[in-house]
Amino acid sequence: MKTLYIDTSSDYLYSGIVIDDILVSEIKNKYEKDLSKEALPKIIELFEQAKITPKELDKIIVVNGPGSFTGIRIGITIAKTIAWALNIDITPISGLTAMAISSSTSTYKMPLIDARRGYVYGAIYDKDNNAILKDTHIELKILLEKAKARDIKAITNNNLTINLEIEKYDPDILKIVKYFETSKGINPHLVNPIYLKKTEAEEKAGL
Repeated sequence: MKTLYIDTSSDYLYSGIVIDDILVSEIKNKYEKDLSKEALPKIIELFEQAKITPKELDKIIVVNGPGSFTGIRIGITIAKTIAWALNIDITPISGLTAMAISSSTSTYKMPLIDARRGYVYGAIYDKDNNAILKDTHIELKILLEKAKARDIKAITNNNLTINLEIEKYDPDILKIVKYFETSKGINPHLVNPIYLKKTEAEEKAGL
């Protein structure tokens, strides 16, 4: 089984290729505004490192949100382009779930992505990665209230001021891929971004 993993939902490119339960190539780099021009060439390099071609892929896993509106679209566009060409399905996943899976903590987990103006994209998972609070766009102080009575660790790459132990997010791509290895994919045409939050244009238009 040859699987390509893509996550461009933040300023980072997290991507890797797993072949038969072995991570053969990966990239974890922060590109910020350069992500749109760097993502595809860097993913092509992963295939060169893995010594396979895209047409040999059996599975594509892509993070379809939440996070940066532009970033999410970059990853989905790349995944769809490859999947259409190969006539294979895509398994879309939550970036917050990927954050929880990557953590080795034995406590409750609260993955957080800064959504600005005091808001975050967040969720709460137990040690077995079952969602106690599903992905949501929420004011940080309200989310912290919901987490109060639990032994919980926050997982994030953002500079958030919170009274919790924080684990820096370092995606375990092999662990994520193995977690979703039996998940059925969907037709690329059906893969859409999960923003959770309205765009600025929608907010201004009162939609």
